Amino acid sequence: MEEMFELGTISCPSGTLVIIDGGYLGLWSGDRSPADIDPASLGIKDPAMAADITGAIDFVATGPDASEAVRTFGRQPGSRLHDIPASKGADFWAAFDGHCRSAGLNARLEALPVRESHAHRARRTIEEGGGGFSMFGVPVVAVGGVPRSRHLPVLATRVDYGEGIGARWSEISIRMSEGQVASSASLGDVGVDWARVLFGDVDALNAWQHDEPVDGLADVAFWGAAADEAAAVFAAPALGEPGEDGVRGWTALPVSEAMDRARALSSWKDETGRRMAVDFRPHSHHWQIMRDVRASPVEAGSLEVGDAQVLCAMTSWGDGFFPVSADLDSAGDLLAVRVRLSPTP
Repeated sequence: MEEMFELGTISCPSGTLVIIDGGYLGLWSGDRSPADIDPASLGIKDPAMAADITGAIDFVATGPDASEAVRTFGRQPGSRLHDIPASKGADFWAAFDGHCRSAGLNARLEALPVRESHAHRARRTIEEGGGGFSMFGVPVVAVGGVPRSRHLPVLATRVDYGEGIGARWSEISIRMSEGQVASSASLGDVGVDWARVLFGDVDALNAWQHDEPVDGLADVAFWGAAADEAAAVFAAPALGEPGEDGVRGWTALPVSEAMDRARALSSWKDETGRRMAVDFRPHSHHWQIMRDVRASPVEAGSLEVGDAQVLCAMTSWGDGFFPVSADLDSAGDLLAVRVRLSPTP
């Protein structure tokens, strides 16, 4: 049996919608070069590897068979090949050349003089008809033709998959307008490593502050087997946030004070060997929307960023590659965008 829920609404003043893993928005470069992103954000601490990532190369295919060559090469979605580590550039070029020769395709790779920003990747993808592109190896989807002047409902279908799985989302969809569906087109996959999907206007993502607090404040939260003992040692109250029963900590502290308390908790945990999770939460856009997600019975939250409203929802399945498609009417106008989270039983 299927049930339909409204998760909230989004708005898209630019007309360009991006579907992305919300946990990766700290890597979004906006209109800057991706070379400006700190490799530490990717979990890379080795200096040589960091330099390899900072000096990465974007390639564009040229020639009569360029589109077919990139598609059949199968390394990344979209018409361009992004973020190839500097030390791998020559090997990558040679692999593409070998693929074209073996497939009888007339195409070659050329390195772009400047790496393409993530916002420009989204806009160019729309100009090419919409679909997927890669952001540091993570598949992202861009959708054009989205209504600019009104809020759009985001709906989720829940299915009970039976014993051992239970009730989970089978699909999340955004309804653009009413009409008869004449066709559906695949837009590629959205890659998820943080168990959540975010729907946001491309310009709103450029204004997104993933880690930096918007008000200079932060929370510290901790939970686990040793939480009660730590609460007694550090005189910590219940956190008091909706949806976080059993979590202790402090809210709305100046950032420096919050960092000191988080470090003290982590040191106590490590030195004593206690089992406990400690979370430092600056009041960023990411914190704000995840606060709503944790409090929501449908695990979804919305947030005004710039001139747009974005929405983030947990997949209910965790991580994976989730297919995105567009429903079109007979004139080719967009009626809905769908993210399939699991096959319908």
